[in-house]
Amino acid sequence: MNISLSWLKKYIQLEESAEKIAEYLTETGLEVEGIETFEQIKGGLKGFVVGEVMTCEQHPNADRLRVTTVDIGKEENLHIVCGAPNIAKGQKVIVATIGTMLYPKEGEPFKIKKGKIRGEVSEGMVCAEDELGLGTEHDGILVLEGEKAQHKNGTKASKVFDLQNDTVLEIGLTPNRVDAASHYGTARDLKARLELPLCKPNTEKFDELEKEISKEKAVQVEIKNAEACPRYAGVTLKNVKVAPSPAWLKMALESIGQKSINNVVDITNHVLHSFGQPLHAFDADKIKGNKIVVSTLKSKTEFVALDNEKYKLAESDLMICDAELNPLCIAGVFGGADSGVSDATTNIFLESAYFSPDFVRKTSKIHDLFTDASFRFARGTDPNNVLYPLKYAALLIQEIAGTEETIFSEVTDLYSQKIDNPTFEVSYNYLNTLIGNDIPKETVKRILMDLDIEIIKENTNETEESITVSVPTYRVDVLKPADIAEEVLRIYGLNNIDFPQTAATDYIAPSISKDQEIRKKTADILVGMGFSEMMNNSLTSSNYAKAVGIENTSVKMLNPLSEDLDVMRQSLLFGGLESITRNLNRQEELIKGFEFGKVYSKIEEPKDEQHKYFEEWQLGIFLTGQTPTSWNAKATPVDYFELSSVVQRILKAVGFDISDFDQNKLSEDNELQYGIELTKRTGKDSFEQILKMGLVKKKLCKLTDTNTEVFYAQIRWEILLGQKIKPREFSELSKFPIVRRDLSIVLDKKVSFADVQKIAQKTERKILQNVSVFDIYEGDKMEEGKKSYSVAFSLQDKNKTLDEKTIDKTMQRLISAYEKEGALIRK
Repeated sequence: MNISLSWLKKYIQLEESAEKIAEYLTETGLEVEGIETFEQIKGGLKGFVVGEVMTCEQHPNADRLRVTTVDIGKEENLHIVCGAPNIAKGQKVIVATIGTMLYPKEGEPFKIKKGKIRGEVSEGMVCAEDELGLGTEHDGILVLEGEKAQHKNGTKASKVFDLQNDTVLEIGLTPNRVDAASHYGTARDLKARLELPLCKPNTEKFDELEKEISKEKAVQVEIKNAEACPRYAGVTLKNVKVAPSPAWLKMALESIGQKSINNVVDITNHVLHSFGQPLHAFDADKIKGNKIVVSTLKSKTEFVALDNEKYKLAESDLMICDAELNPLCIAGVFGGADSGVSDATTNIFLESAYFSPDFVRKTSKIHDLFTDASFRFARGTDPNNVLYPLKYAALLIQEIAGTEETIFSEVTDLYSQKIDNPTFEVSYNYLNTLIGNDIPKETVKRILMDLDIEIIKENTNETEESITVSVPTYRVDVLKPADIAEEVLRIYGLNNIDFPQTAATDYIAPSISKDQEIRKKTADILVGMGFSEMMNNSLTSSNYAKAVGIENTSVKMLNPLSEDLDVMRQSLLFGGLESITRNLNRQEELIKGFEFGKVYSKIEEPKDEQHKYFEEWQLGIFLTGQTPTSWNAKATPVDYFELSSVVQRILKAVGFDISDFDQNKLSEDNELQYGIELTKRTGKDSFEQILKMGLVKKKLCKLTDTNTEVFYAQIRWEILLGQKIKPREFSELSKFPIVRRDLSIVLDKKVSFADVQKIAQKTERKILQNVSVFDIYEGDKMEEGKKSYSVAFSLQDKNKTLDEKTIDKTMQRLISAYEKEGALIRK
C-alpha cells in the first residue's frame, strides 16, 4: 500500500522527516518497506529552461528544418536546429540544454547532446508538449503564453509549471489491518503514537444545501438480500460534466500508483484512498426503472464487466441491478460496462454501502477478480462510516464537475439492523501479564482513547480492576482482551518493554503423546545417520497423480492458487523429489532426507457423507547421490541396501523387527521400479501394506527434472504404530564367545533371503543369534532358475561355551530344514 506524505498531512500535522514518520509507523505495526520520491513529471524537468527565439531561418540543406538562435539568459545564444512547423521568431519556448535527459510520454528516454544536423550545429532542443512529459501533443513545439511567457529567459521550467514532488511511503499492510488501508486510517495510528489531533474535510455544507426532492428523478433503492448487504446508501446528482481531472487530483492519484480516468471516477478513487470506503458511480440514465435493486441472481446469469469480459454469475454473487433485475455491477467487486460513467454521462447515482465480507470474498475468488474495492470489502469496511465518504464525494463532484444544483436529492440510506460496537471486559492484570510489563492504568486509558476505543465502564472488585471497552466497528481485528493488549503494546512501544534477565512462564507445557514421542525419537535417529528433515507443501500438482494413475482419488482445490498447487498430495514422493532437484541444482552430491507428513485422498465409494475423504500420517525416506570423494576413498553411489539398513534400524527403534511382517517382492507398483513391501495379515486372504521401499521409476523422476537414481521408502506411520509394539528388553552382555558357521545353499531364484532367515529362526530359537548373507552367485555353472546364497550363522549360548557336538547338531538341523524346503547344500 502506498501512502502519499503530502496527502497524509491533510489529516494530521506532521513536522518530522519522512524517515522519522516511517519509523513511527513501523513501530505501530504499519511496517514501511520503502520510501520513494514521486515526481509529477519524470526527471522533474531538470535541465529544461525558458528560452526566447531570437532568429529563425530556413535550413540551407533541408526544407523542413529551421536554424534558430535561442536566448536562455546566458552571454551567448544557443544555435538550435528545429523541425517544428510552428516555430517562429519572438516565441517564448522551453529548451532542453545539453546533457538533459528527456522522458517522453511515448518512446525511450534519451540525452540531449551537441551535434550537427545536416551540417548545422545544434546545441539543444526546443521541446513539444509530449517531449516534456506534460501531455501528448507533438504537432509542434510548446509555445508559452500568458503569465508563463512573462518568466525571464533561463528560468527553470519546473518553476514555470509549478511542479510538485511528493514522498511516498510503501507500507506492507498485514491482512488484519484493513482499518489502516487509507490515508486517514494511517493518520489514526500516528495520532495515537504522537498524541496529535486529526482533521478531515467538513461535510456540513451537504446538509445545508436546498435539495429538490423528486421521486421521479431521484433513484430509488431496494435491498432483497440484507444478509449480503446490511447497509446501502446513495445520492443522485444531475448536470455533471465528465472531463479530465484537475492537476491536484491527478497528481494525488498518480503519486500512489493510480491511473487518472476522469473527474468523477477519480473522485471516487480519491475518497477510497482517503477514508477506506469504496464508492461506485453509475450513469443514472442507464438505470432502468430509475431503481436500484440489491439482490443475488440465478446461477450462470451473464454479466459484462468494465473490462468487457463476460462473467457467468454464481448464485452467491451479490449484484446491483436495475428495476428489471438487469445486473449493473458485482457488489463490492467490479462495475459493469453498460452502467459505468462515460464522457456522455450527465446524471449520476453515487453508491456507498457495507457489503458482507464473506460474500465479497467468495465472489472475488470464484471470478478471480481482485480490486481495490474488493480488497477492503472482503476484509471488512466500517458499516457505520458509509455516509460521510458519500457526502464528501458528492460535494467534490459538485465542485469539480457540476453546478450549484448538482446535488438535488437527499441521501437514501437503508440500514435495517444497526451493527453495534463490540463490547467486552478486560482486566489490567491480564494486560500486564500478556504484555510483560506493568503499564500505568492512565497510560492504558489514554492509548485506548486515542485509538477511539471507548471505556464505557470501570469495574473494581476485591481481587482486580478491569474495564469494559467499546471498540469502533472499523477495527474488525479487535474482538477480545488479547487484541486490546496488542493495541496498547504497539502504541506504548515494544522498545519500551524491559527485557527480563531470565526467561519464565506461568503455565506448564502439556506432555507430548506417545506417537509424538516415537516420532521425535525416530527423527533424532535419522538425523544421527546424516539425514535432514524436509517440510514440503501439502498442495501439489495434479500432473503427479495423473502420472501414477490415481487422479480419480485426488482431492481437488475449489479455488487453486495455481495450476501447480491444485490438489492435495496423495504421496510424499513428489514433494521430496522437488526438494532433491533443488539441492542437486546447488551442487549437493549426497542427499539424505526424510519427511513426516499427511497424505490425502478421496474415497471413490464412500459409506456415507462423513467418510468421503481419507488422510493419514506417513514417513518418507529419500536417498540419492554418492559419498563425496576424499584422499583415501573414491565416491560411492548409494544403493537399495543402504536404504534397507536405515529402514530396519527405524523399525527396531519403534519396537519391531523386519521379520515381524510378511516380506514380499514388489510385483507392480505405480511409484517404484523394484523393491519390497512389508504387509500384515488382516484376514484370511487379505493383507495391509505397512511399508514399501525401492528405486523410484525414472519417468517419475523426469517429472521433477531429477536426473539421478532415487531410493525411497514409504512407511504408513499410523498403521505401523497400530501394530503391537514389543517392549524393549535389555540383557547383560554375554561373556561367552560367538561361533560362526557358513553354509552355501542352492535354491530357487524366487526364494528371497528373508525366507532363508525365517527357516533358520524357526528351526533354532535358542542359540541362533544372527543370520546374514555374504555372497550370492548366479552364473553359467549354476543350474537354470537357481542361485546360491553363502550364509553365515552366528551361534552363542549365553550361559556357557558351545562345544563342537552342540554346534554340529544345530547345523545338521538347519541343513535338514533347508533340504526339506527343496534347497541343495553345497559341501
